[in-house]
Amino acid sequence: MTASCGAEPLRLLVNGRAQSIAGVPREATLLHLLRNDLGLNGPKYGCGLGQCGACTVHVDGVAARSCVIPAHGVAGRAITTLEGLGSRGSWHPVQAAFEDAQAAQCGYCLNGMVMQAAALLARDPQASEARIRGELSGNLCRCGTHIEILDAVQRAAVRMREQPAT
Repeated sequence: MTASCGAEPLRLLVNGRAQSIAGVPREATLLHLLRNDLGLNGPKYGCGLGQCGACTVHVDGVAARSCVIPAHGVAGRAITTLEGLGSRGSWHPVQAAFEDAQAAQCGYCLNGMVMQAAALLARDPQASEARIRGELSGNLCRCGTHIEILDAVQRAAVRMREQPAT
C-alpha cells in the first residue's frame, strides 16, 4: 500500500494543459506520473538513477531527469515532454532536424537527446560543437548514432537561428 500525499490533488501544467491528479503517492516520480497517470510515452524509463537521459523532460524550460524528481516536487510548475515539444506536421526544429538527419536507430535515447538539445538551443542557439557534445554527454545511446545526433543538433541550431522571432 502506498501513502498519498495529502488530500489535495497535485496540480501542474503539462504540455501547456492544466492537470489535476488526485491520489498521487508520496514516493511517485515525475516519470511515473507522466507515463502511468497521464499516458505520455515520450519520456522513457532507462536507468531509474538519472544517469542515462532517457527520461528527460523540461521543468520550467530546463532539461531535467524525471525518473529522480518527486512528482510532488513539481507542483505548480510547467512540464514539457516530447509530446508537447511538437508533433508531426509542426515539429520543433530539433525534432525536424533529427528526422532529416536520420539520427535514430532504435529510438530509445531519442526522447532524452531531443529534449536535452532543445533546452540547450533555447538557451544558446549559437552553441558550438564542443558545447553540444558536452550537453549531450550525459545521454546514453547504445546504437552508436552519435555522429548523426550531433549533425541533427547542429542542423537544428541553424534552423532556430534562421527562424523569425515570434
